[in-house]
Amino acid sequence: MQGFQLSFFTEQNRRHQGVPLAEWLVQEARRLGVGGATVIAATEGFGHRGKLHSAHFVELADQPVEVTLAVSAADAERFFARLAEEKVSVFYVKTPIEFGMTGA
Repeated sequence: MQGFQLSFFTEQNRRHQGVPLAEWLVQEARRLGVGGATVIAATEGFGHRGKLHSAHFVELADQPVEVTLAVSAADAERFFARLAEEKVSVFYVKTPIEFGMTGA
C-alpha cells in the first residue's frame, strides 16, 4: 500500500488536554482507526529554537519523544484535520512510503 510515514517530535512534558502530547497523538491515531503507532523516547535532541532537550537520570520531563505512524493518504488527511481542529502545534515529518505486512 502507498501512503505516508508521519513522525511527530515533541517532549515528554508537553501536554494537550491534560495528557502528554505523545500519548494524545497515539490515542487520536487509535480513535481515527489508524493501524498502529510507535512512541520512541530519545536521549537527547534540540528543537527549532536551538534549545537542547535531554533525558536526565533524575528528570525525564524534557526528554525528546517521537511518535511514528504509517498511514494511507486518506488517514494522513484525517489526522492533520484533527490536529488543526484541536489547534495542536507540533513539528512533523511526512514522508511518502510503501507499507504492508509480509507473509500470508
